[in-house]
Amino acid sequence: MASAIKRFLPLFDRVLVERFAPELKTKGGIMLPEKSQGKILQATVVATGKGARDQQGNIIPPSVKPGDEVLLPEYGGTKVVLEDKVL
Repeated sequence: MASAIKRFLPLFDRVLVERFAPELKTKGGIMLPEKSQGKILQATVVATGKGARDQQGNIIPPSVKPGDEVLLPEYGGTKVVLEDKVL
């Protein structure tokens, strides 16, 4: 998996994240069906671009780094599949 991520690096101010896995059981041990699991809006940052440029051409680094946990917008982002893993 690490080799696929090294080949797939985001550019500029883009960020590559991996969504958390949905909960399959409740705390009481009840199995949840797929329809009731809901959409996961939390993710871990896997890779970041070098940053955006301002009007003078200076690079503004991103405010997140790999390993950070972030919240995602409900309808934002683009789904990417690397080695059978959805990022």
